[in-house]
Amino acid sequence: MDVFAHPAISTHTVANQPPPLVQYNPFTLDSALIAGIQREGAGWAEERLSELGRYLGSSEVITQGFEANTYPPELHTHDRYGHRIDEVSFHPAWHQLMGAAVNWGTHALSWREERPGAQVARAAGFYLFTQVEAGHGCPISMTHAAIPVLRHQSELAETWLPGLFSLEYDFGLRPAAEKRGLLCGMGMTEKQGGSDVRANTTRAVPAGDLGAGTYLLTGHKWFCSAPMCDVFLVLAQAPGGLSCFLLPRVLPDGTRNPFFIQRLKDKLGNRSNASSEVEFQQTVAFLVGKEGQGVRTIIEMVNYTRLDCILGSTAMMRQALTQALHHTRHRQAFGRPLLDQPLMRNVLADLSLEVEAAITLALRLARACEQAPTSTHEEHIKRLGTALGKYWVTKRGPTCVAEALECLGGNGYVEESIMPRLYREMPLNSIWEGSGNVNCLDVLRALAKQPQVLESFFTEVAPARTANKYLSDAVQALQQELSHLDNIEWRARFLVERMALILQGALLVQHAPAPLADAFCATRLGGTWGHAFGTLPPGIDAQAILARSLPS
Repeated sequence: MDVFAHPAISTHTVANQPPPLVQYNPFTLDSALIAGIQREGAGWAEERLSELGRYLGSSEVITQGFEANTYPPELHTHDRYGHRIDEVSFHPAWHQLMGAAVNWGTHALSWREERPGAQVARAAGFYLFTQVEAGHGCPISMTHAAIPVLRHQSELAETWLPGLFSLEYDFGLRPAAEKRGLLCGMGMTEKQGGSDVRANTTRAVPAGDLGAGTYLLTGHKWFCSAPMCDVFLVLAQAPGGLSCFLLPRVLPDGTRNPFFIQRLKDKLGNRSNASSEVEFQQTVAFLVGKEGQGVRTIIEMVNYTRLDCILGSTAMMRQALTQALHHTRHRQAFGRPLLDQPLMRNVLADLSLEVEAAITLALRLARACEQAPTSTHEEHIKRLGTALGKYWVTKRGPTCVAEALECLGGNGYVEESIMPRLYREMPLNSIWEGSGNVNCLDVLRALAKQPQVLESFFTEVAPARTANKYLSDAVQALQQELSHLDNIEWRARFLVERMALILQGALLVQHAPAPLADAFCATRLGGTWGHAFGTLPPGIDAQAILARSLPS
């Protein structure tokens, strides 16, 4: 017999492996999310969010998330004849995800539906979509964040907002008037400046012969996200200083605006989304706001995209926890399910605390964004809380996902699971829209320029302070830390971390089950905790904590 000719080989049967986590509903299994939308004013959206969860948990959509990252976008600078086209092509899965997100309104629901809780409902939708695939959230987030900036510019709003409000995804470079729906990108950072956008060198020259408020831009952008969007908000140096501009890819007459894509970034994660380096050469753009007030104009967009960084990190933490809970429920070791073993329950309960604190804070901030125009307190919570959450939640994300990945062992380290993709994706939200240091300095700037912001912070946490000793002690210690300004920048990360934890703790004390809130405050604020997840002290009610997170 030929030694290389084997009959069908069956050396073992497959056992003790969890079933695929498909055909599930990430909304209905998320008790913290359901409670949060009801508490923050979006209970009216529960049925719509449940339908969305059922769709996103389907095997078809989960597969789309994998395919969009397996087959990343491709840049085409020229056509076959040598003409410059500067186009990016995507796998069909990307378009399916984008189409669903736009159709649901994830890019515009906050502004389309003039009713209380619209920001919160939209935040919940973005959170659910991101659990399946994070990259497509980039153009969705930027479009959502650009709308409030453009609403203050009547002429631009009349031209662009109808398309940005549309629930139809219409891919391709054509004049705005010929498209059923539009998307918006953003370009701020340059090679020499990064977060220091005032060092930008791109120049904007008034072109009055083309119309009032029209300029010609020449320069570059080191990071231009989603270059196949229809229009972009960019910063450039005008005669009056750094200014904000709206830059279309295609002009009304069908001419392509000079927008030269030099290359796509080869990124650690976020593989499905195209991030690019672009050059402008006499590129037509329209002034948004006033000359010299570019940062003030675009900061509203930045605030909303920072909220989406918090939501995105929270979503991936939640997805990682869901995968870990599913695996440990079905996986046996040493004669019993992993989920029933004390040390694993410690880890999972600890991760559950982190996720619930993050989603509770994110939804509270979504409400603050909605109510800020009519409430000074909410404006302060939006201003300060978004910077606090952007720093802390995005910092916790990579550590949280790494621990959840370890719950799956080797199964979590292979690409067939979603865990490696989540792990690669997590650092992005800490970098995008200002790194950790930038957000910490932003907190210090807010406290220096608007001392009443700090008063609103303590007002926000006051109702919970007397209900928990650890929280009360932490607030007192923070007040002492803030009573002097010595080495304030050196201490900024410590201060921002403590403020974020106090805000999360106060929200949990008021709104979460007592076992969960008590455990969070005892560990994160009281010091009865180690340096890794899974170090909860004895006496923690892990059963009650896990009941909030455990998928059915």
